[in-house]
Amino acid sequence: MTNTSPHQAAPALELSRVVKSFGAVVALRSGSIRLEKGSIHALIGENGAGKSTMVKIIAGLYRRDAGEFRLDGEPVDFTSTAQSKAAGIAVIYQEPTLFPDLSVTENIFMGRQPTNRVGRIDRKAMRTEATEIFERLGVRIDPDRLTEGLSIADQQIIEIAKAISLDARVLIMDEPTAALSGVEVERLFAVARSLRDEGRALVFISHRFDEVFDLCDTVTVMRDGAYVDTMSIDETTVDELVRQMVGRDVTELFPKMPTEIGEDVLVVEGLTQKGVFHDISFTVRSGEIVGLAGLVGAGRSEVARAVFGVDPYESGSVTIEGAPLAKNNPRRAMAQGIALVPEDRRKQGLVLDQSVTRNITLAIRSRLAKWGLIWGGLENAAAQTWASRLEVKTAALDAETGTLSGGNQQKVVLGKWLATHPKVLIVDEPTRGIDVGTKSEVHRLISQLAGDGMAILMISSELPEVLGMADRVLVMREGHLTGEFERSEATPENVMYAATAEEEAVR
Repeated sequence: MTNTSPHQAAPALELSRVVKSFGAVVALRSGSIRLEKGSIHALIGENGAGKSTMVKIIAGLYRRDAGEFRLDGEPVDFTSTAQSKAAGIAVIYQEPTLFPDLSVTENIFMGRQPTNRVGRIDRKAMRTEATEIFERLGVRIDPDRLTEGLSIADQQIIEIAKAISLDARVLIMDEPTAALSGVEVERLFAVARSLRDEGRALVFISHRFDEVFDLCDTVTVMRDGAYVDTMSIDETTVDELVRQMVGRDVTELFPKMPTEIGEDVLVVEGLTQKGVFHDISFTVRSGEIVGLAGLVGAGRSEVARAVFGVDPYESGSVTIEGAPLAKNNPRRAMAQGIALVPEDRRKQGLVLDQSVTRNITLAIRSRLAKWGLIWGGLENAAAQTWASRLEVKTAALDAETGTLSGGNQQKVVLGKWLATHPKVLIVDEPTRGIDVGTKSEVHRLISQLAGDGMAILMISSELPEVLGMADRVLVMREGHLTGEFERSEATPENVMYAATAEEEAVR
């Protein structure tokens, strides 16, 4: 990174050779980035590359151990998030951080509620501004409803609204589109471009290269906690960025291997829950990967949760290898060989303040017990087996799972359920928020599991993932199955038509 000459305008924000360690673990060896006013700057790298650590230094969550941090050319050293916000920096993190028992409006203005002339909170002004922001974003969210129960897509939009309400001059978006539909992404991008045109500096962190090339002006690559390179988006390619990110060529993002597809394992017939999904029927066979596609809000996750027994359904049936599965009974589902890797790994898949070992063995603890006691040796051996097979990157298996990168947390969730040796694996957004190298590893694992005879139902909002991995594609729209395609017939056009058209697609 070069210093600013006297004739150049100072960058909006600049980090140079920043170092951050946590005990013996060096999270950031040499982090650097330079943000120009009126630009959108992509920050990319594999999970564990140091991106999140650098963002948390900018946000005031961490203090750097060494290196320079400048804002508008002036050195700064934030000791709190309040200082960072006061300086005009807003961060939208990958995982929403909302208060579930407060309203949408209260979440947007938490800690900075406007007051009227008599010193009371001006709820009318808050609601009016929240409504105006949602109109600007082109989305419909009731400002008065509680945030509890909102989809991840809506939670992300509320985080974006919160940042916009701050009128921040530096806006950092960490995987903001991970759970948004195509229409919502385009609306977000329109807002981002308008903020750029107002002279603000934006950082966009994403693992989706099409979004990086569509939205950003400049890109900085990080690897293994260190700065690699910065270049104009017009002067690079996806292949070049991947090489710089992983230090090698990733030749096959969707390593789908041919498998021998056998008999029906999971059979779902007429599953209905009023107002959520209606008359859902499908099968998944041994050795088969069935992709479940559709826009956010189509009801895909709700169907998966109902099959597993987490959510109720009014009518219909589920069978495993011909044996009926009881409703609303996840424990019975597990006993009959179903595993569910949920969409929201942090809230539904992991106990973040527990160790990697404890999380991997959570679903099999009864198998590890002898005379009513959990044997540590058996627990450690089971955790080590899956941590090694999935190549979980952690300083130690007794480290808290919440300290791991998003990609490694996803591997821990997968390990937890694979340790049960399921017959049916339901994976909901298996690579959401995961870097390109880890995506390839997860896809290879899913393909290997199918090759071993496992029946896999894969829910994904990423169309290339569905088309690249599925033997058969099911499509949902507004709680209904609207299309079914064999691998050879599944095209982007066919799937998107089934996901958006009013009438049912031809099966």
